[in-house]
Amino acid sequence: PRRRRRAVAATCAPARTMAIIRTESLSFPFSTDSPFLFGVHHDDLYPKGNDKMGPDASLRGHSIGADFGNPSGWSMYHGEAGVPGFPQHPHRGFETVTVTVRGFIDHVDSLGAAGRFGDGDVQWMTAGSGISHAEMFPCLSKTEKNQLELFQIWLNLPKRSKMVAPYFKMLWGEEIPSIEDKGTTARRPRRDGDCVDARRGVPRSN
Repeated sequence: PRRRRRAVAATCAPARTMAIIRTESLSFPFSTDSPFLFGVHHDDLYPKGNDKMGPDASLRGHSIGADFGNPSGWSMYHGEAGVPGFPQHPHRGFETVTVTVRGFIDHVDSLGAAGRFGDGDVQWMTAGSGISHAEMFPCLSKTEKNQLELFQIWLNLPKRSKMVAPYFKMLWGEEIPSIEDKGTTARRPRRDGDCVDARRGVPRSN
C-alpha cells in the first residue's frame, strides 16, 4: 500500500485551535492511543470485477482466508468466496468507525440490517453487548479497476456502556460538511460548539 503520514492532533475550545502534536508514517495497522483500540488504513487497487463481484484476476500468490500485505496491489483479506473483505465476525464492548474515501463496502449484520455504502460515507457502529457483521468489498466495475480506500478505528467503550444494545448509524457523504484551509479540504461528520463531536446522534453509547 502507498505510505501515508497521519497527524496526531488535539482540539481545544473555546480557542478554536487545533495543535499537531506529531506526525507518523501510516503503518498497517497504525498506532493508536487510549481510548482507541485499533486503527487501520485500507488502500487496494482491485482489478476489474467478475460476475461474482470478485477480482477478475488470478489469485495466485494470495493466501486465501488470511491475505494481507497487498501482494499485487490488493488483498483478499479473509474473503474466501471470491469477494475480498471480512466475512461474518463478532464484535463486543467497543465501537467501530469506518470512513470510506473511495470504493464500496457491503454490510450485513445480526440485527437484520444490510446495505452498501462508500465513496465518502461514514458508518459508526456500537457493538455494545454484541453484534456479528460482515464487511465485504465488491468489485463492481467489470470494465475498470476497482479502488477501495477506507479508514477504520475501534473506539473502546467506558465500563458503564460496555453492554449497551448494539446499534449503528450512517453518516452519508453528501450530508457531511467540508471545510477548507490553505488549500486542504477536510470533512467533519459533526460539529458541536467549538469541538468536533462525531458521536452526537449516536444513542446509548456515551
